[in-house]
Amino acid sequence: MELQQQSASTTSRHPVWLLAGFWFCVIVALAVAVRRFLALIRPSPGSRPPQMEALEATFASHATLTLMHIIPAAIFVVLAACVLLRPWRSEWIERLFFPFGAITGATAYAMSAYSIGGWLERSAVLVFTTWFLYSLGRAYWFRLGGQEEQKRELMTRAVAVLLGIATARPVMGVFFATSARTHLGPSQFFGIAFWAGFAINTVVIELWLHSKRRAQLHNPGRVCSFR
Repeated sequence: MELQQQSASTTSRHPVWLLAGFWFCVIVALAVAVRRFLALIRPSPGSRPPQMEALEATFASHATLTLMHIIPAAIFVVLAACVLLRPWRSEWIERLFFPFGAITGATAYAMSAYSIGGWLERSAVLVFTTWFLYSLGRAYWFRLGGQEEQKRELMTRAVAVLLGIATARPVMGVFFATSARTHLGPSQFFGIAFWAGFAINTVVIELWLHSKRRAQLHNPGRVCSFR
């Protein structure tokens, strides 16, 4: 019964469309991480189309760095779901959230040196990873100060920005599906997909956070929760 009440409370705090988008991004991010992990530890050259073989070769050429990025990133995504949706409250989960986020951001900077989409992709990674780490750092600062509301707003922003990499995947899928017509390769469309994915998530979460603040202004007696 208590779990049902918590689940209903979570649903009431978040619009259905936002929860759907969040879980879509979480599932895609974890699926991509698992697929990349398996491809690195059990490579099967020659079993994929030429474009995909070139991508796999790029990641395989710096496999250690890739693993150092995707494993903490996958753990961070799981922690983010636990912390933001809070099916239960656990202090140690929140404590792990910050270091794993920092590792994910730091290794994303390092991974940008091997950007498949060149400077366009690299610029998206640098801009949005910086925004992610800034939001994460500010959230940790507010956590130290015991400012719960501000902390959770910034944690929400950081997670949304990071999950932009998952939103970029359907965009990449469209480009792959239409490559026979457009004659565009990954080196040409990866940058566009990265900018689109990160920008979509950033704009959506900022609009939602703004709507929460506006609702609080119009209803002063109402507690505005970002949980």
